[in-house]
Amino acid sequence: MINKHTSSEPDFSLKADLAGEFPIYLFLSDDKKVLLYSESVNALFNDGQVKKNINISNCGISFLLQSGVIPPPRTAYKNIFILGIGDRVRVTSVNGTINLDFDHDFPFINANRSTEQDMLPNEDLILEMLAEATIKRINTSKPTFLFHSAGKDSNSIALALAEAGWQNRVTLITHKSKGEVDESDVSAGIAKKLGFKHRILYEIDRLENTHKAALEEYFSNSPFPCTDNVALAYPLYAHQLPELRDSNIIDGGGNDSHMMTPPSKRELDIFLLSKFLHHASFLRSFVKSESLLSALLKTPAERCGVTGLSYSDTKKVFSASNNVYPYWKGKSKLNKNRDMIDFRTSVLTPILASELHIRKARNFADSINSNLILPFANQQVARYFSNMPEKFLFDRKTSKNKLVLREMLKKRVGLDSDALGKLGFSYDSQTPLLNNWDWFLAEITRCSLWECENLLTLIERLKANMLKNNKYSVFSGRLIYQIYLLSAWYNRNKYLNS
Repeated sequence: MINKHTSSEPDFSLKADLAGEFPIYLFLSDDKKVLLYSESVNALFNDGQVKKNINISNCGISFLLQSGVIPPPRTAYKNIFILGIGDRVRVTSVNGTINLDFDHDFPFINANRSTEQDMLPNEDLILEMLAEATIKRINTSKPTFLFHSAGKDSNSIALALAEAGWQNRVTLITHKSKGEVDESDVSAGIAKKLGFKHRILYEIDRLENTHKAALEEYFSNSPFPCTDNVALAYPLYAHQLPELRDSNIIDGGGNDSHMMTPPSKRELDIFLLSKFLHHASFLRSFVKSESLLSALLKTPAERCGVTGLSYSDTKKVFSASNNVYPYWKGKSKLNKNRDMIDFRTSVLTPILASELHIRKARNFADSINSNLILPFANQQVARYFSNMPEKFLFDRKTSKNKLVLREMLKKRVGLDSDALGKLGFSYDSQTPLLNNWDWFLAEITRCSLWECENLLTLIERLKANMLKNNKYSVFSGRLIYQIYLLSAWYNRNKYLNS
């Protein structure tokens, strides 16, 4: 459903739900007399007025190039905005035009948690809430899939659904990663133990014409650009498993905001260093993207996972670029007095987690007309964990997180996360890039956003570094990959090319 507000109507406010399960998407007309907003991005983008008046944002493109993500409420479009975790907007009329006054207040602060005397974890209640949050969103006329791994999030959902008796109505699907981090065998074993059907999805290194067509269709139908390293794996999943189209897709993302993300000791040391080094910001206009100095000049806020081209390289390839340093400097200053766990969580989850990691899943679901379900982002679930005492969620000394889920899964499923170690959902983006180089390069160079001569110089420099097999090789490859993801989205997107 789309809501409409005109400049002649009374002022009002909008606020996103607690944990960002349902972001609110807003469109403001060029004359600023009409505001449209909806929880359905597809409904909003397919509105006739929006399709005719959508415009690219130079600021948004600058963030994507330098940071890999756009902090809400900004988007890649001038006149489209997002309200996510902690976001509010006051809608007023000034001289017959609509004014949007955005504000942000991160809702999950560690000091607001209950004490151990007031609250103890209830595993049965956790599983009941997760099952309810999932099942009530499932369209039973469609097939249902859970993106599953060896991790704590998807396994908690799988356990909740198993105890609710949904084994015959949900299929677990797992990405098979390369090397020692692969978790597909562990996933298959858990699926068998809990009684679920299980499917493995594979990485595709050499693209056939049908794969390329699937990627082009994905970029055409994705509402927003996304530079997540695993982004290309998703449309190839739908190619391998066509039943994913028009289905229910359950994802375990969305709980880092209320369960917190403690930094490691190394991250703490780097945070401390960046408090001082980022003040040499004038150097950002001169250093290369793949240089050590570029990494050292990051602000504390950028240390929460932001990555991309240096400003020096950005302004060469995108003439309309803005320097994003003032934003990240302001974000760091705003949060500088916070507990470091609060600082990292308050920057990472409303921006990186929401608009990079989860946006990847949202884009995929939107591109194939599927129903994305995020049980951990459910408001009731989020409120419960936001009240839980710190002791049951994370350990400041070891940086272990989600302790209550670790204990529950070890006891009920036999999944020992500590013994298993960190596996994770990894994707080798470098091999398909090199194996299909001419095809990727053709997509990049046909993008009219870029200064082509400067872009080719940059790409060749990054490729040469990627082939050296040094510690910056993977990073250089990912920068080329990010440029491709943005180029392909701009070239193919049906909303920009309608």
